[in-house]
Amino acid sequence: MAARLPSWAWVTGLTAGATAAVIALAVQADRGPHPTASSAARPSATASAPAGAHPSAKPKAPAVPALPAGSGTGRRIVYSLGEKRVWLVDTAGKVARSFPVWPGTVAPRPGSYSITLRTQSLTGSDGTAVEHIMYFNKVSGVSIAFSNALDGASPPPANGKKLGAVRLNKQNGSALWDFGAKGTTVAVVS
Repeated sequence: MAARLPSWAWVTGLTAGATAAVIALAVQADRGPHPTASSAARPSATASAPAGAHPSAKPKAPAVPALPAGSGTGRRIVYSLGEKRVWLVDTAGKVARSFPVWPGTVAPRPGSYSITLRTQSLTGSDGTAVEHIMYFNKVSGVSIAFSNALDGASPPPANGKKLGAVRLNKQNGSALWDFGAKGTTVAVVS
């Protein structure tokens, strides 16, 4: 006659078996469904999902706003007051680069200007060490110029000062410096 197992041993065996079945199903689910004739004809959820939905895919960079209409023609720097953005436009009228800027408290009026003076580095009127200063206008005695802080930081609040600096990050400041020789057109749009 066979020995009878205690009731606790029988329950433990059932629990272990159920746990193993759940683990096996979880592993199978993680691998995805098995291809069958009906599922092979249809794209899977992962095949039809956009590239950005996959966790290992690189996120798409935000779309660059279109070059503002009425910003001129030819090689130029376009500065939009409303969008707080600059576009570098090549001779063919194609945007070579675009980036956001931090405008000062004094803004130029919309119009066409040109780079009149370039200075490698100095201390800005806000006390910040800046480089790649490119002057293109003056409003009520305040010089308007593109520049970037040496430490790469955005400008602090103006605290009531009249500042004409249009600040960029360090990388974009270098790109603008390389693009904007003395005499380069700066088209300011609203």
